[in-house]
Amino acid sequence: MTAAVPAASSRDLPHPAHEEIRLEGVLHALADPMRLRIVRELAADGEELSCSHFDLPVTKSTTTHHFRVLRESGVIRQAYRGTAKMNALRRDDLDDLFPGLLDALLAAAARQSARLGGG
Repeated sequence: MTAAVPAASSRDLPHPAHEEIRLEGVLHALADPMRLRIVRELAADGEELSCSHFDLPVTKSTTTHHFRVLRESGVIRQAYRGTAKMNALRRDDLDDLFPGLLDALLAAAARQSARLGGG
């Protein structure tokens, strides 16, 4: 007799498993300035942030696309909390798979931003 598996909710979002996260996917996701901006904010805050927290200068559909690319590459985890879609950086997974990569990219992004006057 097999145990019943609960049906997936239409609000469940697909995420790659730890072992499925690929370096080239992560690098592709972080190569876009808007996605890098999202990751920098998540890293600086250290907590889950809702999609509405981010004030990006792009359309809502483009913002949704950026979050999907980050989620599908394994950079962030998304989950619904009530009606809000919450986002968290998958720092533990990224640090385990690619030690030092996230910190190096975040530090480089901060230096570039300061150099270009972006704060």
